[in-house]
Amino acid sequence: MSLPYGQPIEVAQNIKRITCNNPSPLTGAGTNSFLVGTSDLALVDPGPIDDAHCQAIMDALEKDQRISHIFVTHSHLDHSPLAARVASITGAKVHALGDSTTGRSDVMSALAQTDALKRGEGVDQQFAPDVRLNEGQVIEHAGWRITAHHTPGHFANHMSFAVGDVELCGDLIMAWATSLVAPPDGDLTQFITSCEQTRTRAARKLLPAHGEAIEDPQKRIEWLISHRMERTKQIIRTLEAGPKTPKELTQQIYSDINPNLWPAAEQNVLAHLIDLMTKKFVSPEGILSIQSKFRLLEKIPS
Repeated sequence: MSLPYGQPIEVAQNIKRITCNNPSPLTGAGTNSFLVGTSDLALVDPGPIDDAHCQAIMDALEKDQRISHIFVTHSHLDHSPLAARVASITGAKVHALGDSTTGRSDVMSALAQTDALKRGEGVDQQFAPDVRLNEGQVIEHAGWRITAHHTPGHFANHMSFAVGDVELCGDLIMAWATSLVAPPDGDLTQFITSCEQTRTRAARKLLPAHGEAIEDPQKRIEWLISHRMERTKQIIRTLEAGPKTPKELTQQIYSDINPNLWPAAEQNVLAHLIDLMTKKFVSPEGILSIQSKFRLLEKIPS
């Protein structure tokens, strides 16, 4: 997967994509920023601190255009840090659900206090929006209309932004990879719910923050949910042999991948275990932690 860096590409009516040159195993080709509108523009996901990307965003503005609003899907370091700089340049206010702890479940809040976990793409601990958005809130300006939807799972404060029948879905759904769901910021229970709600909204096209557009959202969402359910069944089958830690489960279930990828996979396994725990199918021995052994309470109905 390769996208042109720093060039504004029209990906839907009155929506242009600008890709940052920050490729990695977690960001794919790089972070996509979007400009919505024709005169006063909404910037969605400014991206990481990157001088070239900031300049590319400003250079994409045509005569008589300005950035009037900034929206952030979530506060990972590859999405939100540039918001403050662009706001200082343009005077636009930053819109998002809230800071980096907003939207966490009680279970994940407790885990964050007791466990030192690696944080995926990294968390923007300084992020604080000027305007806090609510589920279903509509922002209209200069001919565009954006509806904000709280879509946690990949990150607790994650939002998607609907523009007509197109939805800018951040890191919730991507075409090139499954989303990272790493506790305590990632929550598999929330992720599945958000995928189901996105499916119900039935957007014609999804524009992820990494990679190309998703032209058949229903098919992609069905696959993602099915993939997660199959992984859950693998974990249950492995636990039938006795209690295991997330690390032990990872080494058995992901035996065919590069061991360098096991730490990320271990976080994914923990997310599945916490989902099963909240449904009372498994239980940790002692305090919930990535080091805990988990035992099976009962089988999930097939």
